Amino acid sequence: MNLFDKLTPQLFLRLGLGAVFAYSGLNILLHPTAWTWALRGLPAFIQTQIDRVGPEMYLRGQGIAELAMAAAFLAWFLPRWLVRIAAFFAAVEMAAILVFVGVDAATFRDIGLLGAALGVLFGRAFY
Repeated sequence: MNLFDKLTPQLFLRLGLGAVFAYSGLNILLHPTAWTWALRGLPAFIQTQIDRVGPEMYLRGQGIAELAMAAAFLAWFLPRWLVRIAAFFAAVEMAAILVFVGVDAATFRDIGLLGAALGVLFGRAFY
């Protein structure tokens, strides 16, 4: 088997998702107030829960969760079930953004991320 046999679409989907979630997770942790716009449009029952802990604390938790998903996508040695859990949560997050925030100049990219997450969730493993 040569090197190119290991270069599957699944590998590139994981690398791309890992990079996106690493960047956004770190950025949310470092600059949570810059991400409060992302909380607009959420249903009232979710807003109530966010208000209990405060938007900045909620966003810090979101940043930690996104860094955990990034680690799952980028760590090739982790079990497949863990990667699929990360892909499931990534797909749910992207779908929720598209449904509750809507499609605009920033969120239209989430359609591709949703597709990538679904590709990892339902695709075949490369290892």
